[in-house]
Amino acid sequence: MEAVMTANRRRFAPLVLLGVVTLSFQPTSAAVRSPPEHEARLAACIRNAAGGRVWLEKTLWGLRDKEGGWVGAEVPNSNGSHDLGPLQVNSYWVPKIATMVSRRPADVRAWLITDPCFNVQAARWIFLSGLHATGDYWKAIGVYHSPTPSRQRMYVASVSRHLERRFGRNAFSARRP
Repeated sequence: MEAVMTANRRRFAPLVLLGVVTLSFQPTSAAVRSPPEHEARLAACIRNAAGGRVWLEKTLWGLRDKEGGWVGAEVPNSNGSHDLGPLQVNSYWVPKIATMVSRRPADVRAWLITDPCFNVQAARWIFLSGLHATGDYWKAIGVYHSPTPSRQRMYVASVSRHLERRFGRNAFSARRP
């Protein structure tokens, strides 16, 4: 009996491993996790946050598509921080944003998780702060994600692919998204 069980384990082990690997690479896009009404609200929030600047609207969509968050998201990171809401604003920013808006950090954290427009506005501020600090669009995209240059490069490449996927090769032409 023991020999049969060992043989079955050996035979099924590759299938189990394949299943685990396949599941670990499943997309975590907002389309999978967000109901249509959340997506419609998020689109309005992005449009509003961009204030008529097409390039900024597209940028926010690129960040959102890369991040793949959803209303209610609170995703733990290995460093103890959390990525919050639709644009996965890192909890690192909570104290700074709380100071800016003169609110308690706990309130800001809750809003980042549950209020898509607050989340988008925070992401906009983080990106535009990076743009102001660096003077370079793509560097600001990288800074949105990480202070580490190698991680920034990988992130920029991914956001660029998401922009191209959503808006085509000429993502920053004069057309509205």
